[in-house]
Amino acid sequence: MHLARIIGSVVATDKDERLTGVKLLVIQPIRSNGEDKGSPLVAVDTIGAGYGETVFYARSKEGAMPLEIPDVPVDAGVIGIVDSIHVPQASKERTA
Repeated sequence: MHLARIIGSVVATDKDERLTGVKLLVIQPIRSNGEDKGSPLVAVDTIGAGYGETVFYARSKEGAMPLEIPDVPVDAGVIGIVDSIHVPQASKERTA
């Protein structure tokens, strides 16, 4: 699982029919301190995440598992909304 922030949405009028009715979001991967990490990507959302929220997501096949038909061609899927993140100070010093 990875952390990300919702930065937008995608509207696609022509897509794989198995994605009909599935919300597509643009997510920005982040570090635990909130800093951007890498490039934004598109993820399917089955839990109702919204703009600006911090979420965790899965990549590859695991990203599609929450869908009704889990063999849909997706690269990432939002699997949870983060309420808070707590990183003890000692952990921050070790990873710096």
